[in-house]
Amino acid sequence: MSSTTFKSLADTTFDSVEGYRKAAEKADSPQLKQALNQRLQQREQTLRQMNAELERQGDELVTKGTMTGEAHQMFASISDMFESGDEAAAERVEEGEDYIKNKFQEAIESDQLEAQERAVVEQCYNEICEGEQFGDMIEKQYD
Repeated sequence: MSSTTFKSLADTTFDSVEGYRKAAEKADSPQLKQALNQRLQQREQTLRQMNAELERQGDELVTKGTMTGEAHQMFASISDMFESGDEAAAERVEEGEDYIKNKFQEAIESDQLEAQERAVVEQCYNEICEGEQFGDMIEKQYD
């Protein structure tokens, strides 16, 4: 069975995939739409890596959102923000990315992951950091 820390990271990653999916659907600017779709594909790859580890452990794969918790609320609200325009949405993407990056960072610094989980999380962390930089970039661009 996977650690609760790892499972929680996988849940948050799924929520962020959904956040990107909805954001890409609702974005006005074609450039922003394309950029969000690109990040979506990279984040889906991260989720696949995490699910592969859950599968290895004989655990259930994360195929739906948590519907609870901070991460879900945060990523769900990203798509709502597009009704207020790309600027508001870009700000939410940036907040969501800061949130997930901190969560991954805390997990890496904690001793709550088993060795194999830690290896997967550290691998995924690069993509998460790119996402966080992307969030900062679009927030500046649409500000």
